[in-house]
Amino acid sequence: MGLFPADIEREATAVIGAYRDRGWMIATAESCTGGLIAGSLTEISGSSAVVDRGFVTYTNQAKVDLIGVSENTLQTFGAVSRETALQMAHGALLRSNAQVAVAVTGIAGPGGGSGEKPVGLVHLALKTRSGHIDHREMRYGEIGRDQVRLATVRTALEMLLAAV
Repeated sequence: MGLFPADIEREATAVIGAYRDRGWMIATAESCTGGLIAGSLTEISGSSAVVDRGFVTYTNQAKVDLIGVSENTLQTFGAVSRETALQMAHGALLRSNAQVAVAVTGIAGPGGGSGEKPVGLVHLALKTRSGHIDHREMRYGEIGRDQVRLATVRTALEMLLAAV
């Protein structure tokens, strides 16, 4: 048995196979998941042909320094926003050899939420070198920190599979 639930391992295996078949590589930019998306992908044998790199940008400063998120975007919209997620995906793509980048930023909880941005709110963004962009705003609810993070991994893998 692997580190991740069986459904995540199945989806990650499908992503690795689909990307390997296309000759494409993936980069990740993760905040609330702390590297779990990259971890789920690298759990799969053969992932070295597909996973280029992952950026764990937990702090705002890391988002600015590592993947070029604009300080103005962070001040205007906040770290947990569509705008930040899109800039994270764009920056990860620019700073990698990947054809596709997926980025996530959210509030896993149990604290840190507000009326406007509740616990369980996650913004995911995907960008390809050909210019395809996907954004999803997920409201998983207060299902517990671990479950929000795993739900985010599931959504990210689904988005990666849909982009191939």
